[in-house]
Amino acid sequence: GLFVTDYFTRTPRKLSPFRSFASIELFHFHIPEDTVIAVWNLITFKEQGGTFGDQCPDRSITVYFRSGAPSVINPLHTHFPRDTAVPGSFALTLTWTLPNRTTGVFNVTSPLPGDWFLAAHLPKDEGKISVKGLYEECQYLFQPQLIVQRLVNIAVLYPGHVTEQSMAPHNRSCLYKVFVPSYTSRVLVEVLRCHGAEGCPLWLRVRAKAPPLHNSTTLDCWEHTPCQLAQDLPFWQHWYYVLVEKHPGVPGTVSFQVTVQLTDCSRPSLARPPFLPSSASMNMPHSFGSAGGLALGDSPPPTSPNDTKHPVPIPVTSHAGERCWPVRPTLRNELDTFSVHFYIFFGPNVSVPPDRPAVFVINLLPVLDSGGVLNLELRLNMSSLCGENVTVFGCLNHEVPLTSSDNSSVTCETESLAGFLLSVNATAGLSRLRIPYPQTGSWYLSLRSLCATEHGFEPCTNVTAEVYLRAYLSPCINDCGIYGQCKLLRTNNYLYAACECKAGWNGWGCTDNTEAFSYGFQLLSTLLLCLSNVMFVPPVAIAVRSHYLLEAAVYIFTMFFSTFYHACDQPGIVVFCIMEYDVLQFCDFLGSLMSVWVTVIAMARLQPIVLYLLGAMLLSMALQMDRHGLWNLLGPSLFALGIMAVAWTARTIRRRHCYPPTWKRWAFYLCPGALIAAAAVLLYAFVETEENYFYIHSIWHLLIAGSVGFLLPPRAKPSRRLGPLPRRKGCGYQLCVNEQEELGLVDPAVASINSICTS
Repeated sequence: GLFVTDYFTRTPRKLSPFRSFASIELFHFHIPEDTVIAVWNLITFKEQGGTFGDQCPDRSITVYFRSGAPSVINPLHTHFPRDTAVPGSFALTLTWTLPNRTTGVFNVTSPLPGDWFLAAHLPKDEGKISVKGLYEECQYLFQPQLIVQRLVNIAVLYPGHVTEQSMAPHNRSCLYKVFVPSYTSRVLVEVLRCHGAEGCPLWLRVRAKAPPLHNSTTLDCWEHTPCQLAQDLPFWQHWYYVLVEKHPGVPGTVSFQVTVQLTDCSRPSLARPPFLPSSASMNMPHSFGSAGGLALGDSPPPTSPNDTKHPVPIPVTSHAGERCWPVRPTLRNELDTFSVHFYIFFGPNVSVPPDRPAVFVINLLPVLDSGGVLNLELRLNMSSLCGENVTVFGCLNHEVPLTSSDNSSVTCETESLAGFLLSVNATAGLSRLRIPYPQTGSWYLSLRSLCATEHGFEPCTNVTAEVYLRAYLSPCINDCGIYGQCKLLRTNNYLYAACECKAGWNGWGCTDNTEAFSYGFQLLSTLLLCLSNVMFVPPVAIAVRSHYLLEAAVYIFTMFFSTFYHACDQPGIVVFCIMEYDVLQFCDFLGSLMSVWVTVIAMARLQPIVLYLLGAMLLSMALQMDRHGLWNLLGPSLFALGIMAVAWTARTIRRRHCYPPTWKRWAFYLCPGALIAAAAVLLYAFVETEENYFYIHSIWHLLIAGSVGFLLPPRAKPSRRLGPLPRRKGCGYQLCVNEQEELGLVDPAVASINSICTS
């Protein structure tokens, strides 16, 4: 055949240590139909400070692959919520081959067409809280590239038509495909009139959605006559691929015929007619590829004599043949992103008769619905049982309904199908099922009522069970509970939701309390972070006593907003917010930096109010630019220290003596205060982690407040030079008073008023 090669690539992204699914990097690819091989080239490289990170440590990178929806991963081996189905995925760990670069290759032969998702992350770290900009961080960048090779012009088989083929000696195999429409109960592929040098040296392989593999359903035509391969309960609305492969070492040409028969569920004794007047009547697309010159017309599909449509049927496997039951559709009601309710007509109470199943279909839109959680709930109405021991079984299957008439073993699986089983009875009247990141397409729910007897389950007589059925799509499982936050994430044009847990809780729905913080621990951490701000009371008292009223106001502002910011910033349930979180955080950061600014300006003995206004404006601008950036916060502080250094140097030069002049001021105030402040900065920058945050940050509060009490200068002494006293004003007159008399330099008895002036 003719091969076409397609290339796809994605932009490199920075990987993060795994904490929850919200911390992974997700990549979305689309593999076209008829792809015979897909090769992912996984490129990973290190960066540090804009250059190659040769000195960065090697950290393993885990990559997950899944078709149809994102992978549901659990690298920390946490517990999933109850009634949660975990779909499987394939994981690959990359190791480093070069100091700053590594490349991995992942091949998939005959991959399933459609959406593929890659998820990548770094191992979980120790949770160190690093100050942004303090040092060059090692970055691990990941870039996946996809190369696909697909066949074009694959021959299409039409049901009921015979295709003749001669396989030349240099050819190894022939590939065909046939489209299976909805409501097909059986696909039968047959090789006829096979002639070769030694009988019929052919293998017949059949697979849905993609070309067959070595482990696909296979039949050796040499050993089986006639050479027929049947597929019961095939996937609806999909291509089935037929591979006729020659035995190795067979000489000469092998000629044969291939035909396909599709069994209509509504007419189990009849095959589908070999030719229908339009592609719509076969639910087949108009474009097929090479079909040997057969073209389908555009005439309308046939209808019944009364111009009424037949009920939509489904197959039921039975030893006596197949029967069909109607499929009831559901109404889709979109409330929000990943918030969709599926309503049943004349529901939500559903009657399950004893002689036939009740079948419903739930349609999930491609790409749009795969990033949420599919929820299903069954509740049995006890009053409808009439005293019988009735059990209602439900089978949820993807792309084809499955209802078995075998009463001895109730299962939702076959050799080629796998589904989810639900059951409700008088003992357990409620059953739930949650499927995170479900595959899109049609999901079929088949409900069947059976009565329990001594010999197993048997069909009930004259008992119609009634169940309450609820199906909906939600962003997260139970909205992540009280110890988690459901986040809506985006990668390019793909949306998905994931839980981000807090207070030590883990798991897909934040329900794993193995490492959870107790209520007492949460209360203790909140009280420590809040009450440690009381240490600002002594600096406030010192500032008021020294007549530094503006500084005292800033310290009160800092103490107030730091207390309530930490009361609102707690990860658990001990939380109290008086304002919006962002407002509290901004005021806390602004108050902390303003405390440093006004303290340094006070130490410089500079009183112009313009310096305080300048600091407030600079710090507000820096916090608005980057609230966690190191230099945006450190720059104004260094600027204030520079002003203080200039002021002290000027005084030292003018007085020709070191300033401050007394050694006691240096030994008992400035040096201890500077050491305490330096210790606080070192704890904040290098010691603080997520585990010790509550007490290390509380110590930071104590040290910073204590350093302010040491560094704040004493009250300034009044100047010894006495200037002229202000003129006293009388009522309507300006009194000209002898200044010497006011200063006590002359005898008041002999002194006279120089003049009395009218205003």
